[in-house]
Amino acid sequence: MIFLCHSKTAKTKAFNALLRIILVDYKSYADDRLLISKDALNRWEFKIKLVEIEDGVIDPVSFKFGDRVLVKKILLITKDVRANKVEERELDLAAIEVEVKARRGFCSSNRWVRATEVKNGYIVGIKHFELLASAIALDYVVI
Repeated sequence: MIFLCHSKTAKTKAFNALLRIILVDYKSYADDRLLISKDALNRWEFKIKLVEIEDGVIDPVSFKFGDRVLVKKILLITKDVRANKVEERELDLAAIEVEVKARRGFCSSNRWVRATEVKNGYIVGIKHFELLASAIALDYVVI
């Protein structure tokens, strides 16, 4: 890096301005590897975008797990790695959960997501299969 400024204060100001441009706030930064989950055979990649959350729902254990939101709708982006084919579908997790309870008598999915697990509108890959458990059980998502 070459500075064309002659004074020391001008160099410092230019360097600080460059740092502000380069550095990104860690909380808002999201690496693509953090947002993508894969199946066991690495044939499919999943990415989930948060579309809608439940309003007016109070987290019953917020003192234990921190700030969380109840996910209502998501946009599921699946990529077939072998064919390099991308599909998008919107899933209403609240309706799927009601349908699973009606058909199976219980629901094992957990739609609560911590606010720190949402990066730039996408949900972190660790939570994907918890959110998709009911959709996979009803064959809305076939892997």
